[in-house]
Amino acid sequence: MTDIDDHIAAAAFRRLVEHLRMRTDAQNVDLMGLAGFCRNCLGDWLHEASDGTLSKEAGREAVYGMTQAEWKANHQTPATPEQLTRMNESVALNKKLRGA
Repeated sequence: MTDIDDHIAAAAFRRLVEHLRMRTDAQNVDLMGLAGFCRNCLGDWLHEASDGTLSKEAGREAVYGMTQAEWKANHQTPATPEQLTRMNESVALNKKLRGA
């Protein structure tokens, strides 16, 4: 990944965020279950990459385009037991792959 220019990587990240804002039907629990990351993760990674200059809440708001509470109220549906199981399995796989 270090071979990709930061300007190009930033543009791709912005496009991903724009896509996720457009696809409010893609629930975080499903993203976690399938890919092991969600909008919250992206916001948290922004926070971590900022070395503390951006709060976790501000990072998430940058991804959601609104507060997380607003997004939940407007777009989040209740998770099914199956979705939660798949998400938990995916989180466990993330930990295993990271060696945690």
